[in-house]
Amino acid sequence: MEKIQLYFRETRPQFLVLTLVCVIVGAAAAYWRADSINVFYLVIILIGALSAHASVNILNDYLDYKSGLDKCTIKTPFSGGSGILPGKQMTPSAALVFGILTFILTALIGVYFLVVRGWPLLLVGLPGLILIAFYTQFITRHPLLCLLAPGIGFGPCMVMGTYYALQGSYDWTALAASLVPCFLVSNLLLLNQYPDAEVDRLVGRRHFPILIGRTRSTYIYMSFVIAMYICVFSAVYMRLLPLLTLISVFPFFIVVRIIRGLLKDSDQIMNVIPLLGQNVIFILLTPLLLAVGLFIS
Repeated sequence: MEKIQLYFRETRPQFLVLTLVCVIVGAAAAYWRADSINVFYLVIILIGALSAHASVNILNDYLDYKSGLDKCTIKTPFSGGSGILPGKQMTPSAALVFGILTFILTALIGVYFLVVRGWPLLLVGLPGLILIAFYTQFITRHPLLCLLAPGIGFGPCMVMGTYYALQGSYDWTALAASLVPCFLVSNLLLLNQYPDAEVDRLVGRRHFPILIGRTRSTYIYMSFVIAMYICVFSAVYMRLLPLLTLISVFPFFIVVRIIRGLLKDSDQIMNVIPLLGQNVIFILLTPLLLAVGLFIS
């Protein structure tokens, strides 16, 4: 039982809630369009999505340990790894095998839906697998890719992948719904890079908090928030999303407080950490409310 708990902790389960929310958004969009969804398919989709996110987390943990990054970082609730490998609670080889197995599980579930739904699933499935495999070693070395990859993975890949697996087709509603977590999750990873910017530079990572500093990176964060809200209002105006999805804008007061704090104290890491917690709430609550609006409609 202790070993199971250890492997469960290595997946960083507190972050897997984001996967659940993104799958719910895709399912809600499909439900709004079709008035019904295949619950069996939804369960399989959720298993595949959770294994994909777990694989990213595990492989990132393994590679950060091997690079020596974990020895330099200040651990926070939002960054710094699981602490399991530096704490010698699991061998690096065990973590690597675990990460590969969860990746294989994701790929097998993808193959299943390729069989039952068709090859167009590759349009989001294949990029998703590429992001998992190359995120830590390659993507984190390229600032623009590092910024966009998380949003693409959890937005178009996960939300549209869920929608396609349930519906058997893509449409503009699927794209509109996917853009909300797309912008938000890129912002989540952007802010979570703030505490580790200096040590990330030491191991060869190149992201925007390193490249242009934390204060300027906050303007990227602001622009993504604005872009997300423009997408929601535009989609409602064009009737790609129902009117009730506008409840997703209600957490706006949270993000205003976050931006004010970042512009004031972005280089004071101890002051930034509480803002990272508020950011998690904002980024989970917004797409969840979007899904509620879709289900009710």
